[in-house]
Amino acid sequence: MKFLHWLTAALVLTMLCIGAGMLASIADYHRLVSVHRPLGIAILIVVAIRFVNRLANHSRLPAWPATVPPAERVVAGLSEKVLYTLLFLIPLVGWGMLSAAGYPIVMWGSFHLFPILPHDVVLYSFLRKTHAVLAYLLFFAFVAHFGAVLFHTVVLRDGLIKRMAGGKERA
Repeated sequence: MKFLHWLTAALVLTMLCIGAGMLASIADYHRLVSVHRPLGIAILIVVAIRFVNRLANHSRLPAWPATVPPAERVVAGLSEKVLYTLLFLIPLVGWGMLSAAGYPIVMWGSFHLFPILPHDVVLYSFLRKTHAVLAYLLFFAFVAHFGAVLFHTVVLRDGLIKRMAGGKERA
């Protein structure tokens, strides 16, 4: 579970940087897109594996530090659901967007993904905007998640980071 968590975090952070680069650079756009597409599918695969693993190991979740009140645990659970939802939706919307545009979805070399939606310019336009909005929501959710962990680690010093980093929690 911990390995999949950190792999997801690394992939998402990389994707957010690539996405920012795609917005900022016309010269590197096509090179960044060629990395963006397979990385998005990799995130989809890792998150699907992580989700199945989470369902199978729900009873073995790391314990919360005693300093985390029940209401905060509920908020953390809801934010986790938001992150999972976005990490499933964004790659699927991107895949659908490219399908609706009629673009080949090149993974690497001659390996292409099959289209999941019919060619439709209006649908493409809608999905492109949706993909962008969801990406911004992911950015904000990622920052909020990181900020909450940072607050617990630096300000409260309650050992929350050890839930996913390993080691024993402080009393």
